[in-house]
Amino acid sequence: MDGFRLLMEFHIEDERQGPGGSAETKRAIKSAGLNKSEPLRIADIGCGTGSSTLVLAQELNAEIIAVDLFPEFLEVLESRAQKAGLSNITTNSASMDDLTFEPEALDVIWSEGAIYNIGFKNGISLWKRFLKPGGVLAVTEITWLTDDRPKEINDYWSSEYPEIATSAQKIKVLEQEGFKLLDYFPLPTRCWTENYYKPLQDRFASFLGKQGRSDKALQLIEMEKKEIELYEKFKDYYSYGFYIASKM
Repeated sequence: MDGFRLLMEFHIEDERQGPGGSAETKRAIKSAGLNKSEPLRIADIGCGTGSSTLVLAQELNAEIIAVDLFPEFLEVLESRAQKAGLSNITTNSASMDDLTFEPEALDVIWSEGAIYNIGFKNGISLWKRFLKPGGVLAVTEITWLTDDRPKEINDYWSSEYPEIATSAQKIKVLEQEGFKLLDYFPLPTRCWTENYYKPLQDRFASFLGKQGRSDKALQLIEMEKKEIELYEKFKDYYSYGFYIASKM
């Protein structure tokens, strides 16, 4: 089993596939000036099993296209939407760097905890053509909270994701790509611990059992444990930042 498939199987039972929270999604909706007063067309890119998609569908008068690489995640999302009585979500299994929307076809592009897969600058550059003028881009991105930080955590994240940077540097990228910032806020600690890491930790043993304690599964769990340990030690230095901007 390749690494991507193993990650999919590890995360498919989770409500969310990265740090975040419904309250933070709702805050970003408000910051973007979105409401039910007008119909919208929204793409939720890298949606996973739909933690943000469901909030968008409940809060807005919107046609939502939920995009993810893994059809298995989308099947879970479809089931969750059906149980919630939501009929305004369609799904599309596609790579986020190979989208087929028409130019300026979208009012909103949403992406929580996923743009890192193709890089922040690259993702914004690729996606902006799909947004109408004045359209909203809302993404979360791993972000340094301080200019200075301990070498251990700096080296770890600089290796794992070399594009990690401060919010000022990320906002500059948005501006260079033709966006005006509407709001920025870092995700609070509970979005990492209660909403993401705790459910993962609760499933470590069952996942290893399902995988027959294979070497790859054991390696994956050790990587997750290392990430959690580093977050608990250095959470004052980084988080996901929520960036909400409009296309000029």
